[in-house]
This record gives sequence, C-alpha cells and structure tokens, in this order.
Amino acid sequence: MHAAGALSVFVDVSTPERIDGLVDVLRAIGGADLSLGRVFEGHVNAAQLVSAYGDDAQRRALADDLDAGRVFGVWNTEPTPGLSIRQKGPDRWTLEGRKSFATGAGHLDRILVTARDATGGKQLVLVPIAGETARADNSGWQVRGMRGTCSGLFDFSDMPIGPEGIIGAPDVYETEPRFSAGAWRFTAVQLGAVEALVRHLRDHLVATGKGDDPIQRARFATCLTETRSAGLWVRRAAHLAETQAAEAIPFVLMTRGIVEEAGLKTMEAAARSVGTASFFAASRIDRITRDLGLYLRQPVPDQARDRAAAAWLEDDCWGDDRWW
Repeated sequence: MHAAGALSVFVDVSTPERIDGLVDVLRAIGGADLSLGRVFEGHVNAAQLVSAYGDDAQRRALADDLDAGRVFGVWNTEPTPGLSIRQKGPDRWTLEGRKSFATGAGHLDRILVTARDATGGKQLVLVPIAGETARADNSGWQVRGMRGTCSGLFDFSDMPIGPEGIIGAPDVYETEPRFSAGAWRFTAVQLGAVEALVRHLRDHLVATGKGDDPIQRARFATCLTETRSAGLWVRRAAHLAETQAAEAIPFVLMTRGIVEEAGLKTMEAAARSVGTASFFAASRIDRITRDLGLYLRQPVPDQARDRAAAAWLEDDCWGDDRWW
C-alpha cells in the first residue's frame, strides 16, 4: 500500500474524485482481506485527524512519516480506569493506563489515542509505538474472525510524551459530524467483503451448474440487489460525510444498517447455496463469512439505525435531493 501511495494520498479528500477514490480503495482492500481493511481504515482516520487538528509542525511530521511508509491507527476503547495524562514537568507528561480492542497492537508505528487530562477533558495524543511490542498483549484476542487485526491490549504506563504529541484542543475527537459520520469508512470496507462474497457465490453457481436452478437464481438475485443498493448508500454517505454536510450523521448511521442487512443476507445465501463446502477452513467463503460476521458487530448497530430513523422523523428532508 505504501508503494502504491495509498498510505498518504487520502489525507486530503476535499474533492469528489478523492472521495470516490477512497471509497473504491476501501472496497478493494475489504474484498481482499477484512483485517487489512480494518487496519487501513484506521490509518486513514488517524492521518486525517492529525491533519485536521494538528499544528503546522505536526502536519509536516505527519507528511514525513507517511512518506516513510509508517502506519497509523486510532484507539479509543479502554478498560477502567482508562488512559490518563500525568504532569511530569514543564511541557513533559507521561501516559498511564491501557487501551483495549487496540487494532494492530504491537504492529503499528504511530497511534492516536484519547487520554484524560487534568481537567477531565478527552485529549488526542499521538504516540510513537514502533518497537514497543512488549507492551502489547494479544493473547485475549481469541475470536472466530478478524484474528489478523491483532486487536489486543496495549499498556501505555510511564510512556513519555511532549507537546509535539498533543493534537488539538481537548474533546476535539468527538467533534460532529466528523466523529459519527466517519463510520462510513468501515461500511465501505464491509461492502467490499460483501461484494467479494457475491463474486465467489456467482463463481460457484456457474462452475457447478446450480445457476440453472430458478431457486438458486432467485437467491442470487437478492444478493445482487441488496449489495448494489448498499453500494449506492455507501458512496452517498461518503460524500455527505467528507463534505461535513448537516445530514451526514443520520445518513451514515442508516447506511450501517443497510450494509449489515446486505452482508447477513449474502452470508446466509452463500451458506445455503454452496452447502457444507462453504464451511471448510480453506474456503474463501468461510474466511469472509467469519471475518464479516464479527466486523458487522461494530458498536451498537441497533442504536445507530434508531438514531437515524429518529432524525428523519424530526426533520422533513424528503423534498431535498441531497439525500439521494
């Protein structure tokens, strides 16, 4: 990805062409490997956050790191009592605490974390973690899918930081609509996997002659319509989110549910059409299904759809073609 320029090209997605490009790259990577897609999506998120909220020197350092092929990530989830910043001297601090579900723990180069400052604010901190493998504990990441993300624990205790690591003002991380609408990126990764699953299902139906069965064709047709429809939602969500449109949040939240439905229906169709062969470990269908089954469990999917529906009920947007 570094050789192809993908690590650096999407820091700036201020044009429709760049947005479409990011959508397509996320889909392509998700179709190849969902764990890699998850890592890449987090890298893009981190780079954009540093670019948006960092100062000029921090943006220059970001550019140098990306030119060198360094991979970034964002970690927010944490076990109690959470990650905090402790004053150790003028402009010198240390971090105390751990992050959990830390994608790429022990393997990334730079990580953007949220940590509580002395006032209780949630501060973004950029930490160099290359070589800090002893701080990572992936032993608890025993899951059926997405094993390659190595989403374990990472202990930041006593790690020193300086002013160069403090990104933006406290609480900018949850600035809307960027915070909630940014979820469109992982829907694009998931969509890529659903599209790959449809392709594998098609190949199976053609190779085995099952495509001559009208029941199989009807099942396949459902997968096509669900996936193509989800693709329209994802692309529109991307454009609304990256231009920070007022309606971006409910649209992205609803898109999460649309992609989830497409994924669940396609996984079930593939299992029913291919049968036992789809459950063997060497099967691409099995690999995608295991990874996608976990990845679709992103936080509170039911709440996301409920928030979207509530927003539409509160705001009469049906005459506004920007939704579509």
